[in-house]
Amino acid sequence: MNIQEQISFLTRGCVDIVNLEGLQKKLESGKKLKVKLGCDPTSADLHLGHSVALSLLRRFQDLGHTAVLVIGDFTAAVGDPSGRDSTRPVLGREQILENAKTYTDQAFKVLDPAKTEIRFNSEWLDPFVSGKELLQTLQKVTVAQVLERDDFKKRMAAGSPISMLEVLYSLFQGQDSVALKADVELGGTDQIFNLLVGRQLQKQNGQEPQVAMTIPLLVGTDGVKKMSKSYGNYVGLNDAPNDMFGKLMSISDELMLSYYELLTSEDLTAVKALHPMEAKKQLAALLTARFHGQDAAQAARENFEKVFSKKENPDDMPVFKPEEGALLSAILFQSGAAASKNKARGLIEQGAVRLNGQKITQDGPLSFQDGDVLQAGKRAFFKLSR
Repeated sequence: MNIQEQISFLTRGCVDIVNLEGLQKKLESGKKLKVKLGCDPTSADLHLGHSVALSLLRRFQDLGHTAVLVIGDFTAAVGDPSGRDSTRPVLGREQILENAKTYTDQAFKVLDPAKTEIRFNSEWLDPFVSGKELLQTLQKVTVAQVLERDDFKKRMAAGSPISMLEVLYSLFQGQDSVALKADVELGGTDQIFNLLVGRQLQKQNGQEPQVAMTIPLLVGTDGVKKMSKSYGNYVGLNDAPNDMFGKLMSISDELMLSYYELLTSEDLTAVKALHPMEAKKQLAALLTARFHGQDAAQAARENFEKVFSKKENPDDMPVFKPEEGALLSAILFQSGAAASKNKARGLIEQGAVRLNGQKITQDGPLSFQDGDVLQAGKRAFFKLSR
């Protein structure tokens, strides 16, 4: 590719590019660029929202540049306030490290391991905080700059608290760029302030400021909030094929088109010409194949069609042995079909629970035979055992 073709390839789907001229100069220099993407291990799973940025990072790799995946073991303990309407719960060190263990394997489902550096930001942020450097950096950033953030403005207007750790978060992320001497940093549109702080700190440290590139936020399966582990509306890269396929089939038709645009290179005109159900099945199969392989994707589609189109039970169901005389709500909770007994009772009241295909609309002791099939919602099936 010539330089203009490279720029077109790298900026496809981007929202903000600060600055485009700087990116062109970096590419023209022939230098192998360091392209940074940060992920805070706030849970054990990466999700499809992360894969939008990972795919852009892969494009840089395909042109010979180095991807630097920053695992935010330090910043996860702070909590990124970007785009949030409340303070993120602070995680303990052990939980953070446990979550981080799975990140590399998941990221390598998209990235080329040979062209990827994995770095943990505690490596430079622990000494940064314990020494005098933090105090020196704080002198260079004003309170007015921090309070200009849209998310902070909204939370102040709503009377929602903002912790001092959250105020410092953008400095920590910016210091990542200084420590790595990053040429480019990628992030969602809610990250633009943090990326610009990185440019500012690099300039103050005598470095050439990084190019900041943002991508649209992927809306979660609820169709309302951005896809997030914290909101529970995500499709994890480590989700089992049937679960990934099923979650993708649950999204709205409108959201489906957004997923096609952000997660695939498919022709949207051709997609719109398909029946919405077929278009959604093709999307689910395409993404499931990306992370699990074509055979697993085909099997997931067949399983979905068997369960939801033909109203048959899946071939592979877990077995659960309830306690004698247990209430239905307790069985749903203990089997993992519902996150709580209250949610289990909600499913029952909504008519979303079936025993051998027959609706159960009242909670109470469950009468069943060995081998009966209990279904909760659209995707949870299990055989009952005595």
